[in-house]
Amino acid sequence: MAHILTAVSGSEADVVPITRALISVSDKAGIVELCTYLASKNVELLSTGGTAKKLRDAGLTCIDVSDYTGSPECLDGRVKTLHPKVHGGLLGVRGNAQHEKDMTDNGIGKIDITILNLYPFEATVAKGAAFEQCIENIDIGGPSMLRSTAKNHAFTTIVTSPDQYDEVKATIEEHGGTTLAMRKRFAARAFSLSASYDSAIATWFTKELGEESPVVTRVYKPEFPLKYGCNPHQKPAGISSLLNSNLPFTVLNGTPGYINLLDAANAWLLVKELREATGLAAASSFKHVSPAGAAVAVPLTDVECAAYEVTPEAAAKLTPSALAYLRARNADPMCSFGDYAAVSDIVDEDTALILKKEVSDGIVAPGYTPEALEILKSKKGGKFIVLEAKADFKPDSVEYREVYGMTFCQKRNDVVITKDHMTKNVVTKGGLSALSEDAIRDMIVASICVKYTQSNSVGFAKDGMMVGVGAGQQSRVDCVKLAGRKVTTWYLRQHPKVLGLQFKQGVKRQDRVNARVRYIEGDFTDEERTRWEAQFETVPEPLTTAEKDEFMKQATGVTISSDAFFPFRDSIDHASKVGVSYVAQPGGSVQDPQVTQCCDDYGMVMSFTSVRLFHH
Repeated sequence: MAHILTAVSGSEADVVPITRALISVSDKAGIVELCTYLASKNVELLSTGGTAKKLRDAGLTCIDVSDYTGSPECLDGRVKTLHPKVHGGLLGVRGNAQHEKDMTDNGIGKIDITILNLYPFEATVAKGAAFEQCIENIDIGGPSMLRSTAKNHAFTTIVTSPDQYDEVKATIEEHGGTTLAMRKRFAARAFSLSASYDSAIATWFTKELGEESPVVTRVYKPEFPLKYGCNPHQKPAGISSLLNSNLPFTVLNGTPGYINLLDAANAWLLVKELREATGLAAASSFKHVSPAGAAVAVPLTDVECAAYEVTPEAAAKLTPSALAYLRARNADPMCSFGDYAAVSDIVDEDTALILKKEVSDGIVAPGYTPEALEILKSKKGGKFIVLEAKADFKPDSVEYREVYGMTFCQKRNDVVITKDHMTKNVVTKGGLSALSEDAIRDMIVASICVKYTQSNSVGFAKDGMMVGVGAGQQSRVDCVKLAGRKVTTWYLRQHPKVLGLQFKQGVKRQDRVNARVRYIEGDFTDEERTRWEAQFETVPEPLTTAEKDEFMKQATGVTISSDAFFPFRDSIDHASKVGVSYVAQPGGSVQDPQVTQCCDDYGMVMSFTSVRLFHH
C-alpha cells in the first residue's frame, strides 16, 4: 500500500482514505456496484431521494442527507444539500487548524468523495419539454457539490460519470485511498462538465428569448492520440469527443490517422445517405476527403466484368455489398489506390475478399461477419483499419470548426436528397416523362456524391455508379473537364483494344490498372514507353485518336450533377462530349435560361433541385 502523507495547513495529501461518501446520481448505472464496494471498505454512505431508495432496495445502509444535516428537504426538493454540514465537509482543508476548529465547533464531519450526476437538462430540452419543466431540470445542488469537491481536490474526490467507477475501485484497492493525480484529473473533468452544463443552459435560455447566444462553451474529452495531423510535423494530434457524448465509430482493428478519420466520416455519411435514398446497398472509395468513386448495387454487364477483371459467373454471385464496392472501386481505380472504403451494409466475406486484393487503408461499415472481420484484420500485416459505425449516433445540429483563431459554426448540411428533388422541377423539353427510374437513381447517386466532394465539384454517374468526379476546382467548367476526362477513361477501359491487352505473367493488379490508363492516354515519354512496353507479351498497337472518338460516340445515358448552378453553358457543351443525357443542378443563376436552352439543344433532360451542396 502506498504511503499516506499527512496533510497539514493546506498541503496536498498524496493518498486520501475514503471514510464517508456523498452520493446523488440521476444516471444510476453501476451505482449499486460501486457503493457495495465502498460499503465493503467500511465507507459511510450519505444519499438523497431516489438514489437513497436505490441503494436501500439493494440492501445497502445509507443515511439520508436530511438526517445527516438535521434539516429536512424543502421547497419541493429545491433545497436538499445546500447546507454547511455538506459544503463544510467538502471544503474543509485537512490539517488547517482554523478549518478543523470550525468543523468541530459546528458539528461538521469530513466528506471524502462525492459521486454525482447532474439533472438531465439537455435531455429534457431535447424532448421538447415546456419552458417551466426545463427550468425545473436546472440542477443547483449538484453543481454546487461538484464545485466544492473539485475545488478541494487536495483532499476530496469528485466522481461525475459511471465510466470512472472502475478506476475509483482499482485505485482504492491498490493504494488504500484515492491518489492526488487521480483527484486532479477528476476535478478537471468536473469543472469541464460544469462549464458545459452552464453553457447549455445559457444557450437554451437565450434562444428561448429569441436572441443570439452570447457565448458558446464546448467541452471536449480526449479519446486517443494520433501519430500526427495532416503532415508528420503537425504534432501533437488527437481525437476528442464532446463531453457526455461518444465517437461515431468503434475502432475494431488498426490505428487510424488524421486523414483516415476525415475520409471515414465523409465516406460513411455518403453511403448511409445513398442507402436511405435508393434502398440499395452502397459503397464509396475515398481519397483525401473526396470520393474517387461511389456506387449502389446494380448488376454488371459482361463488358464491365471484363474491364473490372471479374468473370460474369463470379459477378452474378456477388452479394449487394460486394457488388457496390466493386463498382465504387472501379469508377477510377487509379485514384482509388490506397483508398478508404465505406459500405452501407454489413460487410460479408465476398466484400472482404474484394478488399483483400486491393491496395486500401481501411474501411468503415455498420458491422462485419466474423469471417469478413478475420480477413480484414489480416490485411496489411494486421494494420488495416477497421471501423464500426454506430447506428444510433446522432451528431449535434450545429457543427463547429476552428481555423486560425476563428471559430466557424453552421447548421449541419442535413438535407436529405430524394427522388422529389429530381422530379419536382424538370425544366427541359419532354419534362418529367423523359426521366426513367434509372436516370432518377443516377441523379440521386451523383448528387449525394457531390454533397461529400470538396467544392467546387461535379460528378458523372451511370448505371448506379460514379464514373467521373471533379473536385475542388475554382472554375466549374474546369471541374467538368476534369471529371469528363475520367468519364472518357472509364468508357475507353471497355474498348476492345484495351480489353485485349496481353500482360506478362506476374504483372500486378494495380500495375495492370495503371498500364491500361496510360495506354488510353497515350502521351508517353520515350523512357516511360520503354518501361510500359516491357509489361506485355506483345507490344500493343496504339489506340488512335480516331478510334477513341469513334468509340465515344456510343456514350449515352450519363448523368451529371453539380453542387452549385452552372454559370454558363460551356459546362453543358463539354458534358455533351462524354454522353451526358441527364443533368441535376440547383439552378438559381441569371444564366439558367441559357443553360436550359443548351440542354435542349443537346436533347438532355435537366432538373433544378433547388439545393446547393457546397462542401468545405
